[in-house]
Amino acid sequence: MSRKPVAAHLVAFATVAIDLLGFGIVLPLLPLYGDRLLGDVDPLWHGPIIGLLLSSFSAMQFLCAPGWGRLSDRIGRRPVLMIGLGGSVVFYGLFAYASWIESLALLFVSRIGAGIAGATIGTAQAVIADSTPPERRASGMALIGMAFGLGFTVGPVVGSFLAGTQAGLSPAPGLAAAGLSLAALLFAFMRLPETRPEGARPRRSWLDWASWRSALARRATAVPLLLFFTATLAFAIFEGTVARFARDVLLQDLEPAEQFQRLGLLFAYIGVVLMLTQGLLVRRLAPRIGEIAMTRYGLTLMIAGLLLAAIAVSDPADVSLSVWQGGTLIILLAMALAVVGFAFLTPSLQALLSKRTSAWHQGETLGVNQAAAAIARILGPLLGNSLYGSQTAPRPTWPLSAGSLLIGIALVVGWSRLEE
Repeated sequence: MSRKPVAAHLVAFATVAIDLLGFGIVLPLLPLYGDRLLGDVDPLWHGPIIGLLLSSFSAMQFLCAPGWGRLSDRIGRRPVLMIGLGGSVVFYGLFAYASWIESLALLFVSRIGAGIAGATIGTAQAVIADSTPPERRASGMALIGMAFGLGFTVGPVVGSFLAGTQAGLSPAPGLAAAGLSLAALLFAFMRLPETRPEGARPRRSWLDWASWRSALARRATAVPLLLFFTATLAFAIFEGTVARFARDVLLQDLEPAEQFQRLGLLFAYIGVVLMLTQGLLVRRLAPRIGEIAMTRYGLTLMIAGLLLAAIAVSDPADVSLSVWQGGTLIILLAMALAVVGFAFLTPSLQALLSKRTSAWHQGETLGVNQAAAAIARILGPLLGNSLYGSQTAPRPTWPLSAGSLLIGIALVVGWSRLEE
């Protein structure tokens, strides 16, 4: 491999990892910040409104990811990534200000803006695709998964520690996230090479639905897209309710500062499993057994984890005793299985899409895939938090059961329709 692909891989990984550290700092705090800012609003409305707060980020990714991808096909990957990082600096700074003055409206604005800026992840995937031969594509895509894992490992610990340093809503997590995005912007400016293939002719419109029609018209690309959407939706349902479940059921007897710290450790555990799976397992297994087998195994592991978690918390009245004492290993194992399964799925399906798409449309197709995942992340928190219920009557098994049903459907499709 030449120096340019190596540099592109390393810088794309470092840039995305640093930026996602900021994302990881903020993510686990959103449901708890939202609950506080909702104040005296009827608890029955907390779930849907918190779901909207979480979903606003992904709604903007859905609208903007294909456009960023096409723009990167036209003007290059490097400038698009730097524009996105610059936007992250601004809107994470706004998140800090919104926390300081305790404004729910500005918190929504900050998440909408961060979603627009963060929709360039598909462009980072295109950098990997541009500089990786087809037979190494899945292992290259796993670098992005490792960056996500790093963000979810270190970010929640940092964010939860900073959030627990004062009684109100601390602006420190937002400031830390803005600082990390600024560091990523400077690093990309100094070291990121341009990887866009010569001769690309992307479509000119920003929101061109022809890219969706093109991707869904062929079974070779439609099935991976639909599987990626379904798996992401199931994982978003699970992920979007973890913070409320931990606070309301697992950590209800702790002080708020300690709740934040324990929540950070829980998200960090998820991130460690994701990062190690992407870095150690996927990069070694994918070239040997192929993306289709990795996808099928991932779906199997994911449904096993979600079902085991649903069984482990089937009696909410006993969860605070059974999970953190005798049942701790069971719930951690269930989470690990679901996360490992999702980690198997994401780079494998992205690699399949990339290999089944022409070089001139890598950014566009991967942007569509990112937008499809964004739709799933819009619906997931809304559905998950609505199923979860209110603080006074939590239903933690309902989101897990819904996720299991979705993965069951995907498993049938993955075993019968994934071959090209």
